[in-house]
Amino acid sequence: MRIAVSSDMDEPVARSLVAALRERGHDVRPHGALRPGDDPQWAVCSEAAAREVADGTADQAVVCCWTGTGASIAANKVPGVRAALCTDAYTADGARRWNDANVLALSLRLTSQPLLTEILDAWFAGEPSADAEDRQNVDRVRLLDHGKSRL
Repeated sequence: MRIAVSSDMDEPVARSLVAALRERGHDVRPHGALRPGDDPQWAVCSEAAAREVADGTADQAVVCCWTGTGASIAANKVPGVRAALCTDAYTADGARRWNDANVLALSLRLTSQPLLTEILDAWFAGEPSADAEDRQNVDRVRLLDHGKSRL
């Protein structure tokens, strides 16, 4: 799987994230502080990673900043992106299942190495729900990307 990864800081958890994704066999596409010469501002690098998902050059993305909030906000401004800030495995599983999230947002401050592993395990094990109500909610979010609010 092609995964765009962004971080506004070259922190140990960001480096661990890239290594863990590569160990899982993913093609990692770094942005921000993870790519020399790239703009590390959270709004810039999170948008860049999210755009790769939206345009199909990446299957998913992981965006990081100190709290994870700014990265998730920036990513969610890109039409077609459903970014979820996950601070635990249960939230990561739910984001994939109920929200069909395609971008994982992480906090560089809160995410320890063991927690990172748990979150990634849950994220990649999660499958989008086939439940009609869940699909209807995801479809509604897709309409919001186009300025519409009715199915």
